[in-house]
Amino acid sequence: MKKQLLFTIIFVLGLLLTTKAQTTEEMVAAIEKEGTENSQLEELAYQLMDFNGPRLVGTPEMKSAHDWAVNTYKSWGIDAENQQWGTWKGWQRGITHVDMVHPRVASLHATQLAWSPSAGKKGVTAELITLPTIQDSLAFAQWLPNVKGKIVMVSMMQPTGRPDDNWEEFATEASFKKMKEEREAMEKAWDENMKNTGYSSRTINKALEAAGAVAIAQSRWSRGFGANKIFSAGTDKIPVVDISLEGYGMLYRMVEHGAKPHIKIMAESKELGEVPTFNTIATIPGTELPDEYVILSAHFDSWDGATGATDNGTGTITMMEAARILKKLYPNPKRTILIGHWGSEEQGLNGSRAFVEDNPKIVEGLQALFNQDNGTGRVVRISGQGFLHAYDYLGRWLEAVPDAYKNEIETTFPGTPGGGGSDYASFVAAGAPAFSLSSLSWAYWNYTWHTNLDTYDKIVFDDVRNNAILTAILTYMACEDPVKTSREKAVLGIDPRTGEQREWPSQRSPTRKGGMD
Repeated sequence: MKKQLLFTIIFVLGLLLTTKAQTTEEMVAAIEKEGTENSQLEELAYQLMDFNGPRLVGTPEMKSAHDWAVNTYKSWGIDAENQQWGTWKGWQRGITHVDMVHPRVASLHATQLAWSPSAGKKGVTAELITLPTIQDSLAFAQWLPNVKGKIVMVSMMQPTGRPDDNWEEFATEASFKKMKEEREAMEKAWDENMKNTGYSSRTINKALEAAGAVAIAQSRWSRGFGANKIFSAGTDKIPVVDISLEGYGMLYRMVEHGAKPHIKIMAESKELGEVPTFNTIATIPGTELPDEYVILSAHFDSWDGATGATDNGTGTITMMEAARILKKLYPNPKRTILIGHWGSEEQGLNGSRAFVEDNPKIVEGLQALFNQDNGTGRVVRISGQGFLHAYDYLGRWLEAVPDAYKNEIETTFPGTPGGGGSDYASFVAAGAPAFSLSSLSWAYWNYTWHTNLDTYDKIVFDDVRNNAILTAILTYMACEDPVKTSREKAVLGIDPRTGEQREWPSQRSPTRKGGMD
C-alpha cells in the first residue's frame, strides 16, 4: 500500500513537471511565432526615428517621442505614463547651412552642435583662423585677441579620411605603418599644444568666445567614411558647428596656405527656458507577486546629430516589441513587468538614477532587469554583473531559449559589476540584479555611436527581432521562476589597471536640473 502511494506521488509529480515543461515550451514557441510573423519593429522604428526624430533631452522632439510611446503602449492595452524626474535646459534645433564664400563658393556638410546658440537670421560670415602652436598658457593668452571677429577652427586636421580597415585592405604594410606613425605624432603634438594653452577641448570654446570669436568650427571625425561625432556646443552666445572631415581639411589647408577662407554659418536654434524631463514607464501588473518586478530597460534619449537609430532607438523598440508580445501572449504575469524608457542617459544615466533613487521598493522587489543599449546587433554577451549566484537563475532562463537565439551568446559568471556605460549600472549600484544584453558591433563605435549617420537605414531588423524574442523569453522565465533571485555579491578580483581589489560601484544621485549653468 505504501509502495503504491509512493509510486502515485512520484507519478503525479512527474506529470506536473512534464506539464510545466510543455507549457514553457509552448509559450516559447508562441513568442517566437508572434515575434517572427507579426513583428511591429519596422513601424515602431519609423515612428520613433523618422517621424519623431532625434531625442535630445530638453527638446520638444523628446517630449513628442515620450507622448508617442505612452499612446503606443495604451493602444496595446498596456498602462503607461511619463514620470517627471527633473528639468533641463530647453532647446530646439533649427536650420543649419554652412558655405565657403571666399575665395570661392562651396557648400559644406555641417551640423550645429547640441544647445548651440543661434547665429541669428542673417547668420555669421567671417574669416577662419586656426589655433597657433604655443609654448605655454601665457603665450596663448597673448595670442587670444587675434580671434576677435573670426571663426576659430579648434580640431586637428586629419591626415587621412580613410578608415583603418580601408588602409589595411589596400595599402602596403609599410605605407599603412607610416600613416599610423605620422598620425600618432600629429595627435601627440596636438594634445600637447592644447595642454599648453591651459585649456582642454571641452573648455577652450568659452575662452575663445570671451575673447571675441564670432563662431567656432570643429570636426570630430569618428574614423569612418562620412561619420562625425556630434555633441554639445559649450558656448553661451556664439554658434558652434561641426564640419565634415573633407570640408574641414580643405578649409584648414587653405588657412595654412594664406588663402584666408571665409565661411557663412546659418545656424538657427531656439532656447526654450527650463523644461520638465521624463522617464516613460509602462506596466503589466503581476497577479501572484505584484511587488516583485522584471524590468525591460532602454534609454530613450539620444544625441541629435542624427535620429539616434542604434543609440538607442534599437534598444527602445526591442523593449517595446517584447512588451507587446508579452501583453498579447502572457497578459497576466506572475510578477509585475515594467518597461523603463529612461531620459538623459547620455548626460550621466540621469533618468535611471532618478528612478532608482525615487523607487526603493521597486528596486528592493526587482527580480531582474534586462537592458539593451549598444547598437543594432544580435545579443552576443551577458555578464552576471558580479552577482555570485547569477549563473543559477540566468542559466535556467537561458535553457528555455531556442538555440537560434542564444548560440552566439557568451556568458561570464559571476562577472564584474558595471560602474557606468548604460542604465543597468544604476540598478547594479543599488545591489539589484540588472543585466546588459550586449550586442554585436556592426561598426557601432565608429559609424553610428553619437554620429551624424545614426539613422534608420543602419538598423539590421533581423538582429533586432532576435533580441526582442530573446528578451520576451527571458522576461517570461524570470516572471515564472518560483525562486526570488539572489543578490549575494561575489568577492571582486584585482583591477589590473590599479593593482587594487575592485569595489562594488556606489549609488549616485542624478543631475535633476541640467544644462542651465
